[in-house]
Amino acid sequence: MLPKTKIDRINQLSKKAKASGLSTEEKLEQQSLREEYLQVFRSSMKNTLKGVTVVDPNGNDVTPQKLKNERNQNLH
Repeated sequence: MLPKTKIDRINQLSKKAKASGLSTEEKLEQQSLREEYLQVFRSSMKNTLKGVTVVDPNGNDVTPQKLKNERNQNLH
């Protein structure tokens, strides 16, 4: 999870960009923070999906094989 201070900074830069624009340094900082945020978000989403089991209405496990393989790789 991204620290609250970084999320707050992303929001500050976004508001400033809408209101008055950003300097070159601020644009670079904003881009860097956004990339870091997306990396953390994607990692979290992947971990969440690894724990998901898909079940059809009949109760059969229909989890995609790719997801099962990914889950098994992390166990070994």
